[in-house]
Amino acid sequence: MMQGKRHHGAGDASASPDAWQRPIDVNPDPDKTELSSDEGAAGGAGKGDPELDLDLAAELDLAQRQAAEHLALAQRVQAEWENFRKRAARDAEDQRKRAAEGLVSGLLPVIDNLERAIDHTTAGGDIRELLAGVEMVHRQLIDVLGKEGLKALDPFGQPFDPAQEQAVGQTEDPEVPEGTVVEVYQKGYELNGRVVRPAMVVVSTGGPARKQA
Repeated sequence: MMQGKRHHGAGDASASPDAWQRPIDVNPDPDKTELSSDEGAAGGAGKGDPELDLDLAAELDLAQRQAAEHLALAQRVQAEWENFRKRAARDAEDQRKRAAEGLVSGLLPVIDNLERAIDHTTAGGDIRELLAGVEMVHRQLIDVLGKEGLKALDPFGQPFDPAQEQAVGQTEDPEVPEGTVVEVYQKGYELNGRVVRPAMVVVSTGGPARKQA
């Protein structure tokens, strides 16, 4: 009897067992592939780029020069400010001294007249002449200080003003409006519009209410 030939196909069991049982690796691990690519890139970068190195060196040099220029500018500005501050302080001190010299120069004639009045009294001069001399010196002194901006505050008969006066007492007076200055115990003074010493006054009570202006 003739035996038929058997055809060996792809699924033939007579093929090598390992050939069809072992799976084919058609999808390799992408992480491994990516890591390999990164490693290759890192390896390439490690070789260095001369042009990149030159650019970085130029930028560093520029930054250092700019920093030095800014520091020099800041030091120069600070030195100029210190010079300005010292110069302003010297000018203010010079101005104060000149103002003091002007005041003293104006007071010297007052001192001279006071000394003459003393000498006159010591020599047995008339008391009335002494009084006249003292009054003249007083007017002279007020005139000198007035040129410096000094003004006397004499609020007698005026409504009490706590901004310019200090009440040291009260007295009942029904004939004047309530809160009227009826006695000036001590004059006040203001210098260039600023009160340097308030007037010490006595204020009335018991009178009619003051009419509003």
